[in-house]
Amino acid sequence: MLQRLPIAPQGPEFSEMVMGYWRLMSWSFTPQQLVTFIEQHLELGITTTDHADIYGDYLCEAEFGKALKLAPSLRQRLELVTKCGIATTADPRNAIGHYITDAAHIEKSAENSLRHFSTDYLDLLLIHRPDPLMDADEIAQAFTHLHQSGKVRHFGVSNFTPAQFSLLQSRLPFTLATNQVEISPLHQPLLLDGTLDQCQQLRIRPMAWSCLGGGRLFSEAECGPLRNELAAVRDETGAENIEQVVYAWIMRLPSRPLPVIGSGKIDRVRTAADATRLELSRQQWFRIRKAALGYDVP
Repeated sequence: MLQRLPIAPQGPEFSEMVMGYWRLMSWSFTPQQLVTFIEQHLELGITTTDHADIYGDYLCEAEFGKALKLAPSLRQRLELVTKCGIATTADPRNAIGHYITDAAHIEKSAENSLRHFSTDYLDLLLIHRPDPLMDADEIAQAFTHLHQSGKVRHFGVSNFTPAQFSLLQSRLPFTLATNQVEISPLHQPLLLDGTLDQCQQLRIRPMAWSCLGGGRLFSEAECGPLRNELAAVRDETGAENIEQVVYAWIMRLPSRPLPVIGSGKIDRVRTAADATRLELSRQQWFRIRKAALGYDVP
């Protein structure tokens, strides 16, 4: 059973790992099958669920909401995290994809999410991507209004640089709860560019997406040396598979990221959750780093 931990000094409290639902539409679950899946990952202690307004061409939130309508008691057992700020061409009103972070859009997107989930509050709302036209005062206006109305309990960002994070934080009367960012052995820039240092400084736990490189870890020939090193560490630690080793590698970071799991197969989710028992040595961690990057530390 996974622990529930505060992810920021002012909350909220989330599970150590997060169930990501961006591929929900491809899992072809009936609403009842989705209820069963949610109950199964709740039994593992994975109470936090990750969504976005655009996932599944704007369909995933409403699909998840069908399960909550079928089993309303589930709402009180889980946390709903969702994102806004991207407009894609899946909506015919958008001639091109773009970012949109004006106050009216943020509030409208939050209202849509509440309706899709059939709930009266969101646990956490994130700005999905940095917007070159982002007006921090406008975002703060929307966040403050949604917070005062009780419709959103906590706020954060996704894929923000430290400077972008600090800018938005400077306009808010409450603290941002997290920065959801891409972290994996296949994507390591954030380990040294200040993003995770800022999280550690502020004592907030980032959320880590694409931990397995979007599947590239298993499919690309150039990842062979990394797979071999992960397999060696698997054998040394008694892990079940290399996926567990990757999750342990991410959770070894001192900012203590919450990995987002992207599989709709409960056996894989269960195996991922078991990664919390693994402890990698510093040598094992750096061996994986070197295998992924192809070079040693300077």
